[in-house]
Amino acid sequence: MSKTLVIAEKPSVAQDIVRALTPVAGKFDKHEDHFENEQYVVTSAVGHLVEIQAPEEFDVKRGKWSFANLPVIPPRFDLKPVDKTKARLNAVVKQAKRKDVTALINACDAGREGELIFRLIEQYAGGSKPLGKPVQRLWLQSMTPQAIRDGFQHLRSDAQMQGLAHAARSRSEADWLVGINGTRAMTAFNSRDGGFFLTTVGRVQTPTLSLVVEREEKIRKFITRDYWEIHASFAAQAGDYPGKWFDPQWKKSDDPELRADRVWTQQQAQAIADAARGQSARVSEESKPTTQASGLLFDLTSLQREANGKFGFSAKTTLALAQSLYERHKALTYPRTDSRALPEDYVPVAQQTFAMLATSGMAHLAPHAQTALNNGYIRPTKRIFDNSKVSDHFAIIPTLQAPGELSEAEQKLYDLVVRRFMAVFFPSAEYLVTTRISTVQHAGTEHHFKTEGKVLVKPGWLAIYGKEAAGEVPDAKEGDKGQSLVPVQPGEQPRAQQVEPKALKTRPPARYSEATLLGAMESAGKQVEDESMREAMQEKGLGTPATRAAIIEGLLTEKYMLREGREIIPTAKAFQLMTLLRGLDVKELARADLTGEWEYKLAQMEKGQLSRETFMAEIAAMTERMVKKAKEYDRDTIPGDYAQLSAPCPNCGGVVKENYRRYACVGKAGAEPCGFSFGKSPAGRTFEPPEAEALLADKKIGPLEGFRSKAGWPFTAEIALTYDDEAHNYKLEFDFGDDKNAADTGELVDFAGQESLGACPQCGAAVYEHGSNYVCSHAVATTAQPVATCNFKSGKIILQQPVEREQMHKLLTTGKTDLLDKFVSMRTRRAFKAHLAWDAAAGKVNFEFAPSKFPPRKTAGGAPDSGAGSARTTGATATKSLKSAAKTTAKAATKPAAKKAKAASPGKQPSAALAAVIGAEPVAHTEVIKKVWDYVKAQGLQDASNKRAINADALLLPVFGKPQITMFELAGIVGKHLA
Repeated sequence: MSKTLVIAEKPSVAQDIVRALTPVAGKFDKHEDHFENEQYVVTSAVGHLVEIQAPEEFDVKRGKWSFANLPVIPPRFDLKPVDKTKARLNAVVKQAKRKDVTALINACDAGREGELIFRLIEQYAGGSKPLGKPVQRLWLQSMTPQAIRDGFQHLRSDAQMQGLAHAARSRSEADWLVGINGTRAMTAFNSRDGGFFLTTVGRVQTPTLSLVVEREEKIRKFITRDYWEIHASFAAQAGDYPGKWFDPQWKKSDDPELRADRVWTQQQAQAIADAARGQSARVSEESKPTTQASGLLFDLTSLQREANGKFGFSAKTTLALAQSLYERHKALTYPRTDSRALPEDYVPVAQQTFAMLATSGMAHLAPHAQTALNNGYIRPTKRIFDNSKVSDHFAIIPTLQAPGELSEAEQKLYDLVVRRFMAVFFPSAEYLVTTRISTVQHAGTEHHFKTEGKVLVKPGWLAIYGKEAAGEVPDAKEGDKGQSLVPVQPGEQPRAQQVEPKALKTRPPARYSEATLLGAMESAGKQVEDESMREAMQEKGLGTPATRAAIIEGLLTEKYMLREGREIIPTAKAFQLMTLLRGLDVKELARADLTGEWEYKLAQMEKGQLSRETFMAEIAAMTERMVKKAKEYDRDTIPGDYAQLSAPCPNCGGVVKENYRRYACVGKAGAEPCGFSFGKSPAGRTFEPPEAEALLADKKIGPLEGFRSKAGWPFTAEIALTYDDEAHNYKLEFDFGDDKNAADTGELVDFAGQESLGACPQCGAAVYEHGSNYVCSHAVATTAQPVATCNFKSGKIILQQPVEREQMHKLLTTGKTDLLDKFVSMRTRRAFKAHLAWDAAAGKVNFEFAPSKFPPRKTAGGAPDSGAGSARTTGATATKSLKSAAKTTAKAATKPAAKKAKAASPGKQPSAALAAVIGAEPVAHTEVIKKVWDYVKAQGLQDASNKRAINADALLLPVFGKPQITMFELAGIVGKHLA
């Protein structure tokens, strides 16, 4: 009997499909990687299982960072499995190739990425020739069982999905072409003078970065100006009211800082205040009703912006929470949407949703839902129900399924969506807005003061947010508007009893937060405040709602941007990249609005209005142009807005200025430059201007992280300016703490004024900080002892792990440090944990690893492996290894043989968080798992819909670190809480 293979995007969705189909298609048997009954085989990917690559004959293996092999524009793309998910891919392909499987259903997420995931799997399964099995599309907006069954009743044809499939492939290939060629070309350009400076660019990430850099440039160039406002308090019979001076003759100009209520000299402000003070005012007043509608329904970007503004959630966090509420809890509709409207036939569903909310037990919202039902608020309106504004997905709204147990963050986001969904159906809020002009006259001159009052008459939708008629007005501003004005009787002349000038300063534009950056990406950088106008701009935005969070996170990971509180700040590396792109005239990556056009064209392709060939030809042409600009650029520097450092040249005292590649001395006034300079990006890490200042002033800086060797190895080091006797100038050098020859230089070290960290374990003398090491005072030449007699020394950074003063003090007084967790193995490049301990037998500081229940593995030579990728290593040896890696030497320093591991103790001490669950007594690892499981069962914390998942309560949340884990994660997580 023939069967249909259903491929979902994630295992959880496959389980939901099986649960939904069982009542109508019969019971499914569970197998290792799929479910099966007489009609269907249901399996799943785990996100992307396959990725595109250049064909073998076009794949550059050697010299890929050279202009000689650019551009790379293959005539087609091959596929390769994603390494981490090969087993899953093989399992899915096995089902697709079954002879009894005669048709496929794409049940991946309803969007561009879901379409691509399926299409690449299908292509890979077919190999050299297509599978040739008919394909249909399951398009789900909601994950409730009924919605899934409805989706199977209305499967879309393969022909209907061709536009989306073309757009998905084009997006993927365009990103590959621009990313590979752009990154290699810019890296080759930046590495021309030696070293390796990885410079990543992307079709969407780099234009997004340009928005942040442009905003920061405006902030840096902003010149603050002083201005004054004149504030008055008028005494009427019914009480006092405020007013602010304004010029009724003022007209708008090109200067955005000029406004009707500002004066620009203190003398003028004081003169107006003195003239008006004590005078009686003639009052005119105008009152008119006004209304305010609620915001539109949420799409993903507006939800991310709102959640960032209200709760500080990152875009990535909001997407993860919305996805969990959609997939796991079935409480929200599909979140990766760019639509803010509902289909016109969705009115009955909206009414049913209100009925669910009215009986849901959410005491703070249920009454409002009932009010809407009682008053017939849920009715067709184009603002909410509009097919022309619904493409593949509609707005994010609650489903008919009330959620079960939610984490605090999930509850906040669900509450946000439910309130907005309800508010959009409620009547507009009604206000009475009163504008009062109080005019005083002095010496024949009139001075006008404006007061605006805004009184909430009917709360309408604001009631859902707790705003009643007597409550605060949303846009209240002290002394300007928002206050409820005291009445003034006809003919009454209130007295201006207090009139004072208020000194203020103009402010630069605010830095982007994630909320405002998402808004800027949505409109490709155009400042669009009006919601309906912004909606019209969406198709020309940067990225899609589903990808914007990942784009921002990628820029943060690549250290192009930093988060400081809620602000996003570009780094020196970002400014250098934008200077390069502008100098090379690569406009498409330097201007967000041009890249926004590509996203618009992808949207046209989805609708069948643009051919894939036309779009890809444009991308290929742009790629060739970008590489050609970088390859043929022949000037010494890139034009840009460069800094002048305040610290003088260490060699001649002249002025040091920045250019594209270096900080260089330009000499004293009227004198020639002395030739001193240093690179801005040694080992691929770009100096921030304050760091360059500090290096000039102190001749050393660090330790700094983020360097990379030519082989791509990360390392941490100090940087020093040292005098070169041959060149008669200063040069920049890395200091890895390996100064074994320091004692031979003849320079005496003075430890006066330093506090000792403890006694040297070798000779008993005092140990101090010295350069990049902790050294015995007898290990260097001093005035008291010109010849070194001891060799104790330990690095302040060992395998990228900073060793703080208190840890070295602990080692000297107790024999070992605390367990440190940021060592990085030079062999495996993996992080590991260890104590640093004094090894008296070896006469040096070694690693000491926590006891393990597993016996040490045998290496090829028969010696036990530490499991950390290196044997016990001294601090000095570790720093040598680090220097060795940075210089990409062929062989690592020889390491001493590891000592026998201590016998494992009978029990391990639980952390405070774990002890709150299982008690504070030392306990074996296996016993811990049993005790935690006993607790989980006693508290009923197994997830009702997925028995393999454990929900965290108040005690388990500090242990798990997240609201839910799977049983397979438990052992690893608990292990981290055992000392």
